[in-house]
Amino acid sequence: MAMHPDELDVPVEVVARLVGEQFPQWGGLPVRRVVSTGTVNAVFRLGDDVAARFPLRARALADVRASLAAEVAAMGELAACSPVPTPLALAVGAPGPGYPLPWLVQTWLPGRDAAVDDASWSVLLGEDLARLVAALRAAPTHGRTFTGQGRGGDLTEHDVWMAECFRRSEGLLDVVALRRLWGELRDLPRAGPDVMSHGDLMAPNVLVDAGRLVGVLDGGGFGPADPALDLIAGWDLLEAGPREVFRRALGCGDVEWARGKAWALEQAMGLVWYYERSNPVMSGLGRRTLSRILADPG
Repeated sequence: MAMHPDELDVPVEVVARLVGEQFPQWGGLPVRRVVSTGTVNAVFRLGDDVAARFPLRARALADVRASLAAEVAAMGELAACSPVPTPLALAVGAPGPGYPLPWLVQTWLPGRDAAVDDASWSVLLGEDLARLVAALRAAPTHGRTFTGQGRGGDLTEHDVWMAECFRRSEGLLDVVALRRLWGELRDLPRAGPDVMSHGDLMAPNVLVDAGRLVGVLDGGGFGPADPALDLIAGWDLLEAGPREVFRRALGCGDVEWARGKAWALEQAMGLVWYYERSNPVMSGLGRRTLSRILADPG
């Protein structure tokens, strides 16, 4: 079942042909589709050390080209400051027969993502995530500020989206409690100016092994944002004890922490109803995050 109304079909044979025609150095490698909860790209392994990412949603060619160029730059910045490995871009592919958009070749990182290997119980993961967020925050913004697209700026700009999520979640979630909580959190002030942020530190983008953080995926959104944005990781990835370790290690005050809860609420609300049938794992992750948020005595 397609996840998006404008979703593109990306067959393995098309990927193999495009790789072979455009990048002969990888053309002889076996091509395997990666089964994942990802919602933005179809991902294929090329041999053992390389991956190809094909955007899933139909968009204007120029927009995708610009988006991939920005992703390549952001991935390099993230890799330069992350304390754990992150993928690096290797090449940008062109549209071709069977696929209408540019696409990306990048390095492959070994490991299991936290949506598959649940490490929410791990205090060490809480510590590792705090080190990661602190390292990202310490990276220079070079004078840049939030671009105004997606999460990371003004919470109140998401009111229309949240209203739609509440409407579509009737019968799925405790909408009364969640709507009330959004009303309490949406006006919280920022803790400070923009800092560098991963922007999407949720379970499918975090690689773990034996309860430790071993890699971070999807670095194309690395950029300046609200300092509270990456606190989403505490709610999406950790149970109460490790979450408190994460918070204390970062030294979060009450308002900053609650604002991070607001970003986690905004993200999770969209997952449950949108992916209820097309991606049950992703929908379930949203439910789990919302359950943690509602159970929090703060």
